Amino acid sequence: MSADSKNATDWQELLRIAQGAVLVVERVRIPEKGIAVEGSFTLPELARMSLEDQVFIAAFLRSHGSIKEMEQVFGVSYPTIKARLNRIAGQFEFVETNPSPSRTEVLERLKAGDVSPDEAIRILEAMK
Repeated sequence: MSADSKNATDWQELLRIAQGAVLVVERVRIPEKGIAVEGSFTLPELARMSLEDQVFIAAFLRSHGSIKEMEQVFGVSYPTIKARLNRIAGQFEFVETNPSPSRTEVLERLKAGDVSPDEAIRILEAMK
């Protein structure tokens, strides 16, 4: 068994034991660099998913997002694949790629001369 296979098996066992409970990592080590960091780290969203959902997402990525291929791999219908994708997507906090500025940011931009007073008023009124 390769080291990667053993690590994957260990991870699967850990997820099974946790039964969906929150896992907190308290030590991270990079052996090749001789670095270890201790603290309290939460796992990334993908690592916090159930093993079954992780396998599903890996299959989805390997199929390049082809729902038709996913139907064949898992032997289920299109609506079943879509429902599972929607359920999994609901577990993620998505980052707003174009967030609205805060009132403070608008006023700072006005002070800096980056926006005109009329533009600042328009932005602030749109926030209401």
